[in-house]
Amino acid sequence: MTDIKTDSTTGIDRAGSFRQDVAAMPIQTGIVARERSLARLGGALLVAGPLIAVLAYLLSHGTTNALQQRDAIVVGLLAVTVSLAGLALFLRYSLGGILRLWLARAVAEREPRSRG
Repeated sequence: MTDIKTDSTTGIDRAGSFRQDVAAMPIQTGIVARERSLARLGGALLVAGPLIAVLAYLLSHGTTNALQQRDAIVVGLLAVTVSLAGLALFLRYSLGGILRLWLARAVAEREPRSRG
């Protein structure tokens, strides 16, 4: 019985020590919220790009003025740029969260199991 109590006490001491070590680390708070916001911004830009492209299409076909049609081409290129920037933001920050979870799981699986 003393072995079980010793193992559970060691586990509690180990957990407390882990909490103290984590509290002592210079970690910036709010990173997850910022990354979630940037992933949402990327998703919004990814949706806004095709909407801007439709607007450019309507602008170019609604006129016979060559200058306005060229302006519509510029707006269409802007739509492509907005979509690509949104895709990059979305992939970077959504995959960052998934990879962080994967890394935490890999580290947790490598931790030695308590004997009991």
